[in-house]
Amino acid sequence: MSSSPDVSTLSYEDARDELVRVVAELEQGASTLEQSLALWERGEALAGRCEEWLLGAKKRLEAARVAQAESAEDE
Repeated sequence: MSSSPDVSTLSYEDARDELVRVVAELEQGASTLEQSLALWERGEALAGRCEEWLLGAKKRLEAARVAQAESAEDE
């Protein structure tokens, strides 16, 4: 897992795609407990990164709605 990019630099799509791969690998069963734990930790970090992106998108949408509502009130 050391060759994997830093989770904080991943786009939503990259984090999501890697998370799908990690889950598939976990479902197949890693060869050692240590590998399974490393995959689990990577998956948790990737899921957190996806959640960050989604929460950021939600905030941006809410800000756009507020701005639109304020603009409509000014008209």
